[in-house]
Amino acid sequence: MVAAVIVLLSQQVLRTYVPWNGNLAALTSFAAWFLSATTEPNFYTSAPAGLGMLIGGAFAHRHRKGFVLACGSGLWPAVVTSALLGVLVSNLVWGWTLAGGTWQPTFVPFVSVSPAIVLVFGPGWRNIVTGAVLGGVVTTPFSLLGTDYVCAPLGLPPVIGVTGGMAVGGLVAFALCRFLPWLHPQVAVDTPPPSKSRMWTVRRVLADFSEAQFFGNEWASAGLILGAVVAYLLNPTSPVYGSGLFPQVLLAQFVTAAVGMALWRNRWLPFYPTFVPIVSVAPAAVLAYGGTLQAILVGGVLGAAVAPPLAHFLARHLPAHFHPFIGNVASMSLSTALIVPALGLLPGFTT
Repeated sequence: MVAAVIVLLSQQVLRTYVPWNGNLAALTSFAAWFLSATTEPNFYTSAPAGLGMLIGGAFAHRHRKGFVLACGSGLWPAVVTSALLGVLVSNLVWGWTLAGGTWQPTFVPFVSVSPAIVLVFGPGWRNIVTGAVLGGVVTTPFSLLGTDYVCAPLGLPPVIGVTGGMAVGGLVAFALCRFLPWLHPQVAVDTPPPSKSRMWTVRRVLADFSEAQFFGNEWASAGLILGAVVAYLLNPTSPVYGSGLFPQVLLAQFVTAAVGMALWRNRWLPFYPTFVPIVSVAPAAVLAYGGTLQAILVGGVLGAAVAPPLAHFLARHLPAHFHPFIGNVASMSLSTALIVPALGLLPGFTT
């Protein structure tokens, strides 16, 4: 087992970023792609980062450390199981789109429909498998279409198509759930408002790095970031799609996380989507404009100002029993489409 993990990590870390080519017989490459998929929302695409996040999440859940995982539900084992199975289904069904080594967003079930169905309808194997299948079969193709047939022709950041596809796929999947007789929405449990001390604010900034994965825990986030840092130090061309821009992406994410918390801290009653620009506007601005300081600062600040309130507004206007993640990912798509191309009109921004 130890030897297998070492081979897996070396496959990902000791060479330049190369997507899996869809060949299921290439088990090591597929395993590295599968594990790195858990960090795609953060733009890290790193197997060590994914392993670190999973270990951090398991530690936090087992020992009750930090914020309660899975949106405070305590259902993390079922949530992460459905999410991982969703990624497996997605790659089994849509892995052929990766032929030739072209990147495709087969990771999307991990941060969308698969875990959300468990949170809305409860744990249990029928719900876990239902989430995995709907996430992999229904959601992924919308993100594939958005990336290949909207963003690519228009020269837009791929995250716009990926998250827009998640929003459309989420609406379709949750509409289908109404026709599945074994799915019954859970009764919502009121969560008391958080006690927002200074330390709470620092912990919350860190926890937001794993909120897109439905972890939302500072220990999981620490494992995620530490794994990505190790991968970068061993080979700077490994994380962030081989761009070498991991430090700039990470800095932009911390900027937007800190600014978002400063702006919206008082709206946390008990939750506010301050994590949204961390996995959309901020890193997309860095990649679009070459990691310049102005891209880091302006993209981070504008993302923090625009994306969370838009996500909150959209989530509040969803139909009953549709998980709020749909509003969050819709905001990621719309905010990135609004902000990142517009930055190119400002002095000092060149692609």
